[in-house]
Amino acid sequence: MDVIRRWRAGLQTTVSLVGALLVWELAVRVLLVPEYILPAPTRVFADLFKNAAIIAPAALATLQPMVLGFLAAAILGVALALLVVYSPAFEAAFYPLLVVLQIIPKIAIAPLFIIWVGFGLPSKVLLVFLLSFFPIVVNAISAFKATEPDVYDLAKTYRASRLRVFWSVELPGALPSLFAGFKVAAALSATAAVVAEFVASDNGLGYLLLGYNGSMNTSMTFATIVVLSMLGLLLYGCVELVERWAIPWHVSQRRDGLTVAKSPT
Repeated sequence: MDVIRRWRAGLQTTVSLVGALLVWELAVRVLLVPEYILPAPTRVFADLFKNAAIIAPAALATLQPMVLGFLAAAILGVALALLVVYSPAFEAAFYPLLVVLQIIPKIAIAPLFIIWVGFGLPSKVLLVFLLSFFPIVVNAISAFKATEPDVYDLAKTYRASRLRVFWSVELPGALPSLFAGFKVAAALSATAAVVAEFVASDNGLGYLLLGYNGSMNTSMTFATIVVLSMLGLLLYGCVELVERWAIPWHVSQRRDGLTVAKSPT
């Protein structure tokens, strides 16, 4: 049943996507929209395959900071969230600073990263890390603080150790919210990587976007955006796969098992 549900969901998504592309294609051709304003999807994909030798290395150059920055944000974000939850002194000192740092627009200070960490990969990883870090750490703090007091009382009756309570109760209960933060961060990582390449790189999809946009090559601009979106979906999909493996018991992973009881009347 679960396989059938996923197959239907994938089919619906495919039909919707193909339908949108057909509407786009017809609108461009019927309305005679100039190609430099809005190219047809067929032209976009034709140029994409034609220039695959240029796009592929750039995509790999963009994917690297996306993955490194996301993983660093996930590891450090969860670790700092645990410190905030279990250390009131650390929470009082760190959490206000975290909010202030999040308010600062990261894109505005991106040029400073070139001065601080140099030109190229380090500055790109840093920007991806900063944009991905906040949703992870906030969701993690909320998740670990959401354990009901009655659960702790029950654990005490069984004389469970503090570490046992964490591994058996707190961590499993926090995983759904943790993965929600991971998925938001995964979606932001593509944006962060391309913005970093606008200001601090001589390769990658963001660098190509600047060049194609400057030469009014709209079809290749769209093609590059398509590839960038695919990278973001790839990272997001990997997080979802890990989520399905880690919390198959959660309600979000077993929708078909939910039934609404009918009233006896």
